[in-house]
Amino acid sequence: MLGRRTPRRGGDEIMIDVSESQGVRKLHFGADDTQSAMRVSDPNEMILAYSRCMFGYLLFTELPKTALLIGLGGGSIAKWVHHKLVDTKLTCAELHPQVISVARSMFCLPPDDDRLEVLCTDGAAYVYNMPENSSDLIMMDAYSATGIAEPLATVDFFSACRQRLTNNGVLAVNLWGADRRFNHYLERLGEVFEGRVLCLPARQKGNVIAFAFRCGQNNPTWDKLAERAKVLETQLGLEFAEFVSDLARMNPHNDRKLFI
Repeated sequence: MLGRRTPRRGGDEIMIDVSESQGVRKLHFGADDTQSAMRVSDPNEMILAYSRCMFGYLLFTELPKTALLIGLGGGSIAKWVHHKLVDTKLTCAELHPQVISVARSMFCLPPDDDRLEVLCTDGAAYVYNMPENSSDLIMMDAYSATGIAEPLATVDFFSACRQRLTNNGVLAVNLWGADRRFNHYLERLGEVFEGRVLCLPARQKGNVIAFAFRCGQNNPTWDKLAERAKVLETQLGLEFAEFVSDLARMNPHNDRKLFI
């Protein structure tokens, strides 16, 4: 272990562990699995498959102008957005100040600028205070060993997210497929977003990213999605063709179309 810190805030306690092996630095919250990972030689690479899957929604929409990330971790998603999506203004809401400090001191998270703002705040409270129709993308990467904190998983909260999204906005939620509440989370998302929810399973471990769309996506054909994937792979370097294939595993479809 490179270091261990036990921060406290508001009566809560989390333990942050940082380890490094074979050129990869990892962030752990106590006994939890790896929360974030960074290749020391390429700090902007998203090593963990689930973090790359968070951007599978781009198969359906344009690049976001405004985005919110709830849960910072080591900053892998935030760094990639800042590095690759140069026209995106990203706000990050992280509850624990020590997580922000570790992300910046040990995981190369850049300082705030005109495209990146990292706030030490409660993610749910921040969403409730956002203007309506103000964000193209809301990403939730706040999963822990005990699941999603209840304030971030209620029908009221998901409804608030929907109201804060722009007309073709997307809510992307990192879930754990083996969680006994997995179907409950999906049911709540489906209720709020009127069934416009897709699941993209990560090829590593058991993460599943749920995409909830504010509006329908006109049931795109597989051919159209494959064409879009080629463009995005050239532009952004992520495995979008694999995302297209993996969408068929958990979502309604036929040989021609994906239903969303």
